[in-house]
Amino acid sequence: MLRGRFAWATALLWLSPATGAEPIEAQVLVYGGTPSGIASALAAADSGRAVLLVEPYSHVGGMTTNGLSHPDFRTFEGLSGTYLAFTRRVLDHLSATFGAGSPEVAASFRGTHAGPGINRLVFERMIAERPGIEVRARTRLIGVEVDESGGSRRIAAARFGPEGDGPIDVRARVFIDASYEGDLMAAAGVPYRVGREGRAEYGEPLAPEEADGQVQGYNFRLTITDVPEDRVPPLEPPGYRREEFEGLVPLLESGALDSVFCPSRGGVYKAQIPPLPRGKRDINDVSREVVRLSLPGLNDAWPEGDAETRRAIFDAHVRHNVGMLYFLQTDPAVPARFREEARRWGFCRDEHPEHGHLPEQIYVREARRMAGRHVFTEHDTGHAPGDARSVPRPDAIACGDYGPNCHGTSHEGPRFGGRHSGEFYKQVPPYQIPFGVLLPRDGDCDNLLVPVACSASHVGFCALRLEPIWASMGQASGLAAHLAIRDGVPVGEVPVPELQRLLHAAESATIYVSDVPPGAPDFAAVQWWGTLGGLHGLAPVPGTPGQRGENIVGQYYEAFPNHAAGLDEPMDDGLRRRWLALASGLGLPTGPLLDAASRGEFIRGAFALAPDGP
Repeated sequence: MLRGRFAWATALLWLSPATGAEPIEAQVLVYGGTPSGIASALAAADSGRAVLLVEPYSHVGGMTTNGLSHPDFRTFEGLSGTYLAFTRRVLDHLSATFGAGSPEVAASFRGTHAGPGINRLVFERMIAERPGIEVRARTRLIGVEVDESGGSRRIAAARFGPEGDGPIDVRARVFIDASYEGDLMAAAGVPYRVGREGRAEYGEPLAPEEADGQVQGYNFRLTITDVPEDRVPPLEPPGYRREEFEGLVPLLESGALDSVFCPSRGGVYKAQIPPLPRGKRDINDVSREVVRLSLPGLNDAWPEGDAETRRAIFDAHVRHNVGMLYFLQTDPAVPARFREEARRWGFCRDEHPEHGHLPEQIYVREARRMAGRHVFTEHDTGHAPGDARSVPRPDAIACGDYGPNCHGTSHEGPRFGGRHSGEFYKQVPPYQIPFGVLLPRDGDCDNLLVPVACSASHVGFCALRLEPIWASMGQASGLAAHLAIRDGVPVGEVPVPELQRLLHAAESATIYVSDVPPGAPDFAAVQWWGTLGGLHGLAPVPGTPGQRGENIVGQYYEAFPNHAAGLDEPMDDGLRRRWLALASGLGLPTGPLLDAASRGEFIRGAFALAPDGP
């Protein structure tokens, strides 16, 4: 295909069943045990559907169980649904194991920062509690069978190759591609893009002038510790060549770098804050620094690469990410103070022991992106005209609060001392995510939902590519699959209002509301009213677009200001007129709402009058 332009992938078809194996039947097939895939499976199973969750790696959890222990969200108020339930289960596990008042519980940051091993344990327990979910690990996609009869196009079956076994065919009513790469989507011949759009295509200020095939850089999310009894020093990785790292030494000697590990800037490795429980740290790429873990350009072949290509890219990142730490700890050319600092740290003995204490997966920040019904762009994250809130999306199935961010798509100059280009970080208000980002375009595939390699521009995708958001989109996909099967309709014909009601009942937000959290008595009513547009117009655009609350620590903040429902606030005449007009437009009788004294009383009354209300 041509990078950066629409094209069709080659659908992989077969004419005979897999040798020696009967096809497996499932109502919902989820490919990819990422947090999004897990959320899809849980939602579908909780709706009574039989689910097969196929995971190409050895265990589920995606990056959350492969080093990404420091999840990307701005505020606790932005977490909801399956991901919030997961963090609560993590907190329960830590409390039961170490005690409710223990340092481990405090360090978990309300259950959001636990570490790969604990994250995996909790996810596996959540899945095991649902007998309707069967998991097949170490099972990779081989191809798909596409049925184009009857005037529609749909996936009839998918073929997988389990490790050490013959291929298996799986037939399902609905397929969900929750892989980071969008491999199932591509094999089904659904249009997608790889690379960046030019600025003129969507009018995005953050887009480059010209389209290209560059994708955001990858790296490993290493988990390290300075606790001596838990520390495993890095070994020389296969293919290590010390001369590849000699360029580090002048930077260390010149004062261009302050340390090996840093919380934000001035170091080689970003040791995220707050720290994890039991003295562990989540390691990431240091944004806008002269030494980087990410290697943009090198990973451009990953999205469409075969297994051999992806393995070569994986190995190159091991040599760089691990080889650099080995060099800093052992090479006599490294200035003593940096070498001594580096030696205090090592990999965690109890994390990834089956893989040499390294993650099994690399951090694929961006790969394929579906060309779907709604292309999520930078504009979807902007303020509505004159409003503190973002562009309203009445068909929202999720929301996010992080903002577009890209660690770079190419590198200029030497590996050490050069600079990434294509890097950006934008402050935006919390935004809503339309149902159409999950859906192929009409006629492309009637029974496929894509919550990870979703429909977005490069810039828009850089706002959605975060595990809590992907999990919300996965939860919506699982519920949409249930409704499509129940009604016998294509996934694109699922009734969105009913999908939203199911999401709200499952404590999953479709609009950011800072003062009515999941589990609150009025959560469903406020989400319903807010998603219809009722909460827009309550506050103007702040002086700083995307203004955040007070900083807590690192990248985490108190709730976004001007995003409260204010249920106890009295109704003023202007708001009453506007809300009555909205209710009338929905076909609700307005008489019972005329005397509502407060915002909360009005919203509760309107929700009770809704045809499918409480």
